[in-house]
Amino acid sequence: MMDLKPNENNKVSPYFAMFLVHKMQIGVGILGFERVIAKDAEYDAWISVLIAGISVNVILWMCFRMLHKDGNDIISIHKYLFGRWFGGGLSVILFIYFLSVVITILRTYTEVIQVWMFPGVNVLMLMVIFALLVYNLVTGGFRVVTGAAFLGVLISLPLLLLKYFPLKYADFTNLMPLFDHSVKELLLSAKAMTLNYLGFEFLLMYYPFLNEPRKAEKWAHFGAIFSTIIYLISTLVSFAYYSQDQLKHSVWATLTLWKIVDLPFVERFEYVGIAIWLFAVIPNVCLGVWAVSRGMKRIFAVNQRKSLVYILGITVLACTWFQTRQAVDQLNSMVSRFGFWIIYAYIPLLFILFMVVHKVRNKTK
Repeated sequence: MMDLKPNENNKVSPYFAMFLVHKMQIGVGILGFERVIAKDAEYDAWISVLIAGISVNVILWMCFRMLHKDGNDIISIHKYLFGRWFGGGLSVILFIYFLSVVITILRTYTEVIQVWMFPGVNVLMLMVIFALLVYNLVTGGFRVVTGAAFLGVLISLPLLLLKYFPLKYADFTNLMPLFDHSVKELLLSAKAMTLNYLGFEFLLMYYPFLNEPRKAEKWAHFGAIFSTIIYLISTLVSFAYYSQDQLKHSVWATLTLWKIVDLPFVERFEYVGIAIWLFAVIPNVCLGVWAVSRGMKRIFAVNQRKSLVYILGITVLACTWFQTRQAVDQLNSMVSRFGFWIIYAYIPLLFILFMVVHKVRNKTK
């Protein structure tokens, strides 16, 4: 297990933590999450969006507490608590999860292209093109990946203005009556939001690349809060526009809203929106792939560029494995459950154990 410290020239300013956290949380999931969260809490699900957002900030705080004390990354924390071999095994499991998130993002975006633009597109060919693009960005180093995340936020953010168009047809009485569901239903809906908020935990790998990480903490929280605000706005607009029966049959609620955008120079704006959203998806894939390749370098002392080729190869093959809508749905559900247990069970337990062990070992010194 290599104990690598990043070069100062490879580190990024603290405020970039906001873009790294936010970019990972706003990806392909925002194009159709409303139907999923409305299954349990119906139109009270906007409350669940807030609950999930608050919980993410709590978990983010736990991550920073551990990382501040350790000063490195999750691999170092695992080694500190469990030793080289068992700790390394836990790290590998975490990287499998990271890779599954990458595969889910890329395959779901490809499905959007298949459903909305090119039904007959060759998935393998598309995956190879994306893989080449990701390879070129990731081999540029962490600063290039961070720059891609920064640009991804700036380019995709104006699409939020499109929420104005459905507001002309919105009926906010759809949200009535308020607080009409049980706590259990709200929590189940919040659990369904898990997949959309995944990605902030990649901090566990890129923490050493943040200059003045204690200052970066507040920026990371700002990024998570900004994500919650965007999801809340999207939820309220969709709930006001769609009736509950309509929403049940709208797989891609946000994409469908783009169809009503009326601009004098564009006939089908949803095509433009999907193309622009590539700039939101690729940085997420880059950060995930970078985290896995960095982890492989740390654990197995392999060349990061060589491991990157194998990681992207596995990603391409895995994406072509899921051919049908049902298969992609199952992939999303599986990764959502995996992520839920990582975020809300494993990280809190790891946090408690780390704090206890750290306190005991400090006392014995």
